[in-house]
Amino acid sequence: MNVRRRLISGSAALVATALGLCTLSGCSGSAAADGGSGGKLDVVASFYPLQYLAEQIGGTHVHVTSLTRPGQEPHDLEISVRQIVQLESADAVVYLKNLQPAVDDAVAQSSVKAKVDAASLTTLEKHGNEVGGHAASHDSSTGEETGSADPHIWLDPVRYAQVASGVGKALEKADPKHAADYEKNTAALLKKLSALDTRYKTGLAHTRTKVFITTHAAFGYLAERYGLTEEAINGLDPESEPSANRVKDLERMAKADGVSTVFYETLVSDRTAKTIAGDAKLKTDVLDPIEGITDKSKGSDYLQVMDANLKALRTALGAK
Repeated sequence: MNVRRRLISGSAALVATALGLCTLSGCSGSAAADGGSGGKLDVVASFYPLQYLAEQIGGTHVHVTSLTRPGQEPHDLEISVRQIVQLESADAVVYLKNLQPAVDDAVAQSSVKAKVDAASLTTLEKHGNEVGGHAASHDSSTGEETGSADPHIWLDPVRYAQVASGVGKALEKADPKHAADYEKNTAALLKKLSALDTRYKTGLAHTRTKVFITTHAAFGYLAERYGLTEEAINGLDPESEPSANRVKDLERMAKADGVSTVFYETLVSDRTAKTIAGDAKLKTDVLDPIEGITDKSKGSDYLQVMDANLKALRTALGAK
């Protein structure tokens, strides 16, 4: 707890320093107004899923940048002075409160007019290591973040669509001149997300098992949406280590529920997943939480990677 307090206070000090520099250099105000973004609405997104929404909805009228680099684990983001200055000169910021404390600090202290918190545009739930069909009792011996608010709303196409609607309305308000285009682009995106939801419902309706194992608890909303149960090796923090009891429980559960595969992800080490899979004689595969797109991603954008995730789940769960 003391370490976290020091990190947050350090982040706040960095924000204050950067804002001081920004004041001296006169960088506040609309980047779009001074041509800094080629006359486009300058939007800063905290990480890829929100960048994707801003780009899809904003189209040719926006210039979008992300605070989280491709391949960078967003939970670990340490914001730089340059990024805080960039944020201060933006017209709008789209972020997910409580996912990245450094971003929360910077946004709170910035003078950006349009601050869009994705968490306020849908509903968040408290999830632990086990989420879904038979998640009545979580293993308290794991030491994980059981009961923490789960930020991974973008992995549920229905919740993600709710966020998209809110982002669309925010862009319309920030740039009324192009409101009709933002509305049209939002409607087109919602149609694509509805089709994605239908593919998941159909594709996961009839499976041999409903239980899947992942490295960290990113897929709780997805599991609940489609009648599955996610068993996570770690909690909501992808870098945490599981207890010996948790590992034993997972191995027993895998045998009892006919689990064939342990899923790992692209931005975090696969060492623990492969160790558990080896001990339990299970296969491994990638289930991507889509926190960023890299050359390891099975697709070039959100929709393509979600379809790759569906294919991986269907194989692992024995879809009929």
